[in-house]
Amino acid sequence: MTSKQRAFLKGLAMNIDPTFQLGKSSLTPEFTASIAETLEANELIKISVLKNCADDPKVLAQMVAERTHSEVVQVIGKKIVLYKPNKDSKKHIELP
Repeated sequence: MTSKQRAFLKGLAMNIDPTFQLGKSSLTPEFTASIAETLEANELIKISVLKNCADDPKVLAQMVAERTHSEVVQVIGKKIVLYKPNKDSKKHIELP
């Protein structure tokens, strides 16, 4: 992904609310499966890491991206933005 594409996705992510909240139980297989399903439908999602989660958000972002075959757009504080292209999605995002 180029820096121009990443900047475009960051701009789109500013307007969306977090879809998931990662809490004390951290990454479970069920949570990862839910993220994968949502990425298939929406392509771009935001995850909020709650204060009671002991794991580092950057490490969590990399783990989720590997498990869902997606890309980390950005990690700011406790917010993670992920992108996974899907041509069949109703909300397909055309990158510049």
